[in-house]
Amino acid sequence: MYKIFLLLNKCHDRKSIGLQMRNELKKLNIENSMNDEILRSLKYVRPGNGFEPKFQLLEKVNVNGKDAHPLFVFLKEKLPFPSDDATALMNDPKFIIWSPVCRNDISWNFEKFLVTPDGEPYKRYSRNFLTIDIEADIQELLKKIK
Repeated sequence: MYKIFLLLNKCHDRKSIGLQMRNELKKLNIENSMNDEILRSLKYVRPGNGFEPKFQLLEKVNVNGKDAHPLFVFLKEKLPFPSDDATALMNDPKFIIWSPVCRNDISWNFEKFLVTPDGEPYKRYSRNFLTIDIEADIQELLKKIK
């Protein structure tokens, strides 16, 4: 998970933001962590070594269910499933902690979205997609917008 923060730091000269997903954080047992605790965790635990994001890290939001943040509603409507795994679903129903459940829901921790500079959703990645491999898509996207 924390590799995404390292990748975002590499792109700090571009507009990058990190969004914390409340529905997903419950699965990690850090739902009740305050935002400053998350920053300390990044700095001292993972990735550690004094890491400080060079991008804006926004507050936790719900990504699924009736209280889903409008940004994630928009992203899921535009990109209804991960490009690398169109059949990705929740493996264990006991982890479905929101309602209503929709086919385009974020199914598990570490799903990622790449968005163009003008706000158009470009690609969605499953939890199994290696974070470092997103860099190739970022480079491809940057070539298209130059």
